[in-house]
Amino acid sequence: QVQLVESGGGLVQPGGSLRLSCAASRSFFGINPMGWYRQAPGKERELVASITNGGSPNYADSVKGRFTISRDNAKNTVYLQMNSLKPEDTAVYYCNAFTSGGYNFWGQGTQVTVSS
Repeated sequence: QVQLVESGGGLVQPGGSLRLSCAASRSFFGINPMGWYRQAPGKERELVASITNGGSPNYADSVKGRFTISRDNAKNTVYLQMNSLKPEDTAVYYCNAFTSGGYNFWGQGTQVTVSS
């Protein structure tokens, strides 16, 4: 079991930046990878970025070069730095943990709105 709490969402103008945080209730031991997903109204949830225990990132093509995923193992926290935000990035962003037992855990989500 792991509880995930996201923070850092909000309203930002196009071209702006936000940093999302996902705090886990325990260490990342047995969790691989950690990831960020998003779901826009009327659309399916999609992978935005993930990071392995070894620190290797993976990005959706739509965010490559703009978003950066990172992790702080000492703080049990994963971050998503989002730069050059576009209106199409508007969505609820969810943190995800995939465990070695094959279970998915999700946070409650944080709203990101990109609008002028």
